[in-house]
Amino acid sequence: MVAAPFFAIAQSSLFDKFEDMNDVSSVIVNKEAFKMLSKFKGSGPEVKEYMDLVQNIESFRVFTTENSAIASQMSVTIDSYLKSSKLTELMRIKDKDANVKIYIRQGKDENHVNELLMFVNDMKNKTNQQAVILSLTGSIDLNKISTLVEPHIPNSGKHLKKQ
Repeated sequence: MVAAPFFAIAQSSLFDKFEDMNDVSSVIVNKEAFKMLSKFKGSGPEVKEYMDLVQNIESFRVFTTENSAIASQMSVTIDSYLKSSKLTELMRIKDKDANVKIYIRQGKDENHVNELLMFVNDMKNKTNQQAVILSLTGSIDLNKISTLVEPHIPNSGKHLKKQ
């Protein structure tokens, strides 16, 4: 537990360099925003499920590019982070369009993780290669996370739900 804040800080500074780059789109949502979201009242089971999910998230970061040089840089950064972070590979998906790799740091039980890292690398177009890094930290319920991830990486939720 003592090392957890160190890894979260190291990870955020490692990936945050992409935020200021041209040709990179980013979405960054911090713990305070999730706390604020969890206070909104709504009705229905879907709203309750979403609120239960977001109240335990500390950060949500997505970096996307269609620039081949930056996509390569993202791949190198992911490889470097994986060597030092001790994340466990959850799954790899390879199809004609892309490679998807999902890594986790185990949480309080088999249904929860403290960190989820997803890297999507578009393989079909080498001249305009796409890449996406999705990083999520907090107490994350794998059974519910697809609700949050799916809007940013289409079709990813179906793979997470299988776990």
